[in-house]
Amino acid sequence: MDKRVEKCRKLAGDVVKHMKTSPVTQRAMDSPKLILYGALFAALASWLLVRAIQYLKQPSYSSRPSTPTIEKAARSFKAPERKPGVWEPMDFKRPTAPPAPNWNVHTTKPNAYRPFRHGPYHITMGLRNMNWDEWIELDNHYLKYHADKAKRIEERGSKCSYTDPIAFDGAVELLEEFCDYLPERYPSLYKKTPVGMDNLVTGESFNIVERPLIEDPMQMAARMTQDDLAIMFEKEDGQYYLLAGSILLAGFWKLEDKLGMPLSEIHTSGNVPGYKTKLEKGMMNFFRRVQPNGPVQRNNYFIQVDDCLPWSSSIGDEDGAEGTVGWFTAEKNKAISHHYFRSERQSLRRLPRSGGVVFTIRTYFHPITEICEEPYVPGRLASAVRSWGDDVSRYKGKERYEEVLLEYLDGKHREQVEAGLEVEKEEEVRAYPY
Repeated sequence: MDKRVEKCRKLAGDVVKHMKTSPVTQRAMDSPKLILYGALFAALASWLLVRAIQYLKQPSYSSRPSTPTIEKAARSFKAPERKPGVWEPMDFKRPTAPPAPNWNVHTTKPNAYRPFRHGPYHITMGLRNMNWDEWIELDNHYLKYHADKAKRIEERGSKCSYTDPIAFDGAVELLEEFCDYLPERYPSLYKKTPVGMDNLVTGESFNIVERPLIEDPMQMAARMTQDDLAIMFEKEDGQYYLLAGSILLAGFWKLEDKLGMPLSEIHTSGNVPGYKTKLEKGMMNFFRRVQPNGPVQRNNYFIQVDDCLPWSSSIGDEDGAEGTVGWFTAEKNKAISHHYFRSERQSLRRLPRSGGVVFTIRTYFHPITEICEEPYVPGRLASAVRSWGDDVSRYKGKERYEEVLLEYLDGKHREQVEAGLEVEKEEEVRAYPY
């Protein structure tokens, strides 16, 4: 990019130099009218040069597919005519994934997703296109997540990992996809075998062809990734139902509460802000239109006031009676050392054989004090939190932590500005959603 900018500047300089020495220019100096035209031409040339340089200097994120494009298509899409609940298998093969560059299970750091904007806050699905290479993200937290998941499976079993019998083929299809993708993308961790794959670090061997399987297929899938997993299938009424899942590290919700529910009820039962008015139609259209060759991703974020990744203990006992779990139970304005930034990266794709729509839900979990050492983060997060509407604030529990959190964010932002942070250059340095 810098070479192109320099080339533009040199070309402009050559043009100006030529104009100054040109006989035509010398003759024009004797005519006031030509002098005026020449000045106008020079101004236009300068403007075009500035615009060209601005374009060439645009950061690479400017080419990222925009959220509104995908969501507008979802809202306007008319689903093809087919019988609801009937999926004809499609002949689609996911592109081969290259090995993740320089990936190491002990040293590769988590991606730094910071999916919050300066206010005002807008409720959207936040979908954007996904590169197939990025479907599953693993990093040096893998072994901790793997251990946490194994413990949750042992303690809670089918409460958090379950496959409805009618969804068995779709769950096995997901296993097949993992056993193809993971050895391609992470060859130092996984090796493909005739019956599945081996984990070269933990020593596990996954046999996905034997029947019966040694364990529930979604439980087996959960051991392969750092993500929580869910698969939704369309029934005869045209609704998509959660029929298979492994939700082990979700923090604020449980699979047993949502299993078997249609898409809309999952969201309304969880009081998702703006779902009925702003999200439902677009989401339903998206589920009908998503094809095996069109994976997408989205990000969201929460504030948590305890350090428990699998279940946020601050909102009550995971097995508490109905009505005893919620933000109203959390201690108010705990010290900032108890505040954690919880971010989810979700991918959505359709399985070509079964037609199930797969969610992968990867949680990133860091102390607020850690992410606020990054330039621009405290100021932007403070602006985002202040811009939440009443419904979003209730959903995210803002009332329980806002006083301490905002005081800390404002102080860190002030420190960064006093140290020379140029606020007006933020978009050149850190583009949303990262």
